Amino acid sequence: MNKKIVIIGLDCASPNLIFDEFFDDLPNLRKIMKNGVYNELESTIPPITVPAWMSMFTGKDPGELGIYGFTNRQNYDYHSFSLVSSKSVKYKKLWDIFTQKGKQNIVIGVPLTYPPSALKGNMITGFLTPSFESNYTYPKYLKNELLANTGNFIFDVYDFRTEDKERLLKDIYEMTNNHFKIANYLAKNKPWDLFVMVEMGTDRIHHGFWTLHDKKHPKHIKSQFNSAIRDYYIHLDNKIGEFLNGIQGDYDVIIVSDHGIKPMYGGIAINDWLIKKGYLVLKEYPKKPVSINKLIREKKIDWNKTKVWGNGGYHGKLFFNIKGREPLGVIEKNELDNFKTKLIQELKDIKNEDGNEMNTNVYEPQKIYNKLNNIPPDLIVYFDDLSWRCQGSIGNESIYTYDNDIGPDDANHASYGIFISNNKILKINKITDFFNSIVYNYLSD
Repeated sequence: MNKKIVIIGLDCASPNLIFDEFFDDLPNLRKIMKNGVYNELESTIPPITVPAWMSMFTGKDPGELGIYGFTNRQNYDYHSFSLVSSKSVKYKKLWDIFTQKGKQNIVIGVPLTYPPSALKGNMITGFLTPSFESNYTYPKYLKNELLANTGNFIFDVYDFRTEDKERLLKDIYEMTNNHFKIANYLAKNKPWDLFVMVEMGTDRIHHGFWTLHDKKHPKHIKSQFNSAIRDYYIHLDNKIGEFLNGIQGDYDVIIVSDHGIKPMYGGIAINDWLIKKGYLVLKEYPKKPVSINKLIREKKIDWNKTKVWGNGGYHGKLFFNIKGREPLGVIEKNELDNFKTKLIQELKDIKNEDGNEMNTNVYEPQKIYNKLNNIPPDLIVYFDDLSWRCQGSIGNESIYTYDNDIGPDDANHASYGIFISNNKILKINKITDFFNSIVYNYLSD
């Protein structure tokens, strides 16, 4: 199929909003849906920006990528976590395949593209780019061209977990407008066969304003910002429409997201729970909540008595202290399976503060991924199917927490995002099927 293709990624865009609640408010997306195809898109486990976008654009699951989150364990030491980057991605991306076929590409804002890599075309890296001072474009001279014609690319909004909603809303609109201004400039002034952009504003608006939007959320209050999410989606739909209407010639369009959004009601302080169970032992208990990584750096963990520790986030990542693997491992390898089975059941048995059962899912990486590269967590935990987050700090008054340890945020990621296209031939239901489907339908001879 010798046709241009536009892929607009909306980070965190959710089917319950676009396909249902806001459907009548989004004329441009609605037109594509009514004349084309749309469905929920199953995300990765876990449904997190990193690695989900790279799973989409390589066709590889997180295990194959060897990327399990924003930070990866580098070795079996206790403090070997480091940020991932484009150099962590060992597989060819969609634009690499288009480049091999002699096709021109424009890639804007895709997470995990910094530092930029060579391609036939132009690239602006995504929100993990360190700063404006970085070399964030390919070719390098594109950066100065943007400065002269559109202004710097805005990578992200500052501190989106904030009580200053007025400032946050202004920043999100400014970022989105900036992205579409640059997208319009590149689409009109550079040759392309594949155009890919990812907009982060959808994710930031959800995390910043969910309780004000969701009338059923326990923290919902009347506010001037109750319609902030809906209003932003209407604005975004207009921006998408303006952009697509400005493209000359025949093209296909795909609107896609890496995961969805759902309300979050609290957090489970996983390391405090492990301490209560006797699986994590400290040399000294903190007087106020601190991160486990700080305690590890300060050598406050008694590794000779510790079996498990965890990292928090929207989901939990647990690591076993295994004899012969970790420096001071204590779990014998012949005891590991029984211990793991017991721990999984104990995690699933955790009830909420009212004593009601939680629908907690616990995943073993070797059972869910096609292959395991690098060092995965030993267990991945979704408390109450991601309706509760996993809090990694230690020293909380209770294992139940209702204040995020990194700022106000009452929305979690959901396991299904969106797929929309004018091309009815495309049948893409899983994020890892995206790459092969596009290659087959647009690059097959």
